Amino acid sequence: MANDKHIIHMDQDAFFVSVEVRKDPSLIGKPVIIGGNSERGVVASCSYEARKFGVHSAMPSKMAKMLCPHAIFVKGNMDEYSKASHEITNILKERVPVIEKASIDEHYIDMTGMDRFHNTHKYAQELRETVIRETGLPISFGLSVNKTVSKMATNECKPNGELNITQPEVRDFLNPLSIRKIPGLGEKTFMKLSDMGVKRIYTLAQIHPDQMNSILGKNGISLLQKAKGLDNSPVIPYHEQKSISTQCTFKSDSINIEEINHLIVSMVMDLAFQLRQKGKLTACITVTIRYSNFEDVTKQAAIPYTSLDSVLMQKAKGLFKQVYQKRMLIRLVGVRLSNLVGGFEQMDLYSASQEQYSLCQALDKIRMRFGENSISLAGCMNLNL
Repeated sequence: MANDKHIIHMDQDAFFVSVEVRKDPSLIGKPVIIGGNSERGVVASCSYEARKFGVHSAMPSKMAKMLCPHAIFVKGNMDEYSKASHEITNILKERVPVIEKASIDEHYIDMTGMDRFHNTHKYAQELRETVIRETGLPISFGLSVNKTVSKMATNECKPNGELNITQPEVRDFLNPLSIRKIPGLGEKTFMKLSDMGVKRIYTLAQIHPDQMNSILGKNGISLLQKAKGLDNSPVIPYHEQKSISTQCTFKSDSINIEEINHLIVSMVMDLAFQLRQKGKLTACITVTIRYSNFEDVTKQAAIPYTSLDSVLMQKAKGLFKQVYQKRMLIRLVGVRLSNLVGGFEQMDLYSASQEQYSLCQALDKIRMRFGENSISLAGCMNLNL
C-alpha cells in the first residue's frame, strides 16, 4: 500500500561549498561561489549567503560578480566532491535496508516495514546526526509517504533542517506551495500553467485529468498525481544501478595498438553521449581485453563524477595501456562505465577548457539531429578492425 510507505530523502546543503568550507573554515558564513572566475565562467554552486544576492548555479560568473561583488570564488575540485559523496553513501548504506543514490549529493531511503522496529522519524534524525558527525558536512532530510513529497519536504526545510510529513498532512503541506516546487516541472510547463492562472499546487490539483492530458499529455497526468501527493515510483537500490557498456570483437585478431586506441576513443564517445542523454554521471570506468587465447584481462579505475568525453578518453587509454601487457594478438576490447548517478557536468571544475565542453555540446546536437553514428573524431574513422 502506497500509504504505508516511509521514504526518507536526504540532501546535502550546498554540497560543493560545504566540502570547501570543511577544508577551509574561514569561508563559514561568507558568500562563496564555486566555478570559474573568468569572463566566460559559469557558477557550479554557491553558498546560501551568495544566494541571498540572487546568485544561482548555471549563472554566468560575470553576472554573479555584478550581483555579489564581494563573493569569494573557488575553482573547485570534483575529485574531492566525488570522494565526499562516496563517504556519505557508505555511511548510509551500512545503516538502511534500501537506498537509492539519486545524484552526487542526494539519496532516497525506503524504511517501509522497518517502522515495526524503529521510530522512522527518530531513525532519520540519527542518520542525519551520524553523517554530520562523521563527515563534518551539513545535511537535511524530508520524511514522507513517497519520493516526491519527501523531496519537497527536504527542499522546504533546507539548509540544515528536517521535516516529517505524515499521510494526513500531505495535502495541507502541498496546497499552498508554488507549482515551481514540484520536482521535474520545467520552465516551459511553469509558464504554460501560469498563463492559465495555475500558480499554486492547490489549484493544479483541482484540474480534471482530461484537461491536463490535453494540455501536457502524459506528463500532465504525472504532474497532476504529484500535485495530489501521489507517487508510486520505487526507491531503486544503489547496488542495482546499471552500468552502460560496449564491446567489439574484431573480424581478425589484431595487434594494431594505434587503431585499437582509436576504437576505444570512439567507444568512450558513444558511452559518454548516452550518459549525457540520460542526465547521468559515472564514477568508475573499466576496460577489458580478450587475447587470442581467450584470456580476459580487466582493469578499472575510480574517477571523479563525469560525463565529459576528454576525461573518460584519457582514463580509458591509460587503462588499456595497463591491461595490455602480453604483446599477444587481441580479439576483443570492451569499455564499461558504472557507479552511475543523476547529474550534469560541472565544466568549470575540470582542467578541460570551456572550448572542449562547448565542442562536446555541439557534437551532441549533431548526433541528436542526425543519429548517434553521424559524427566522430577524425582519428576514429575508417577503422579496419
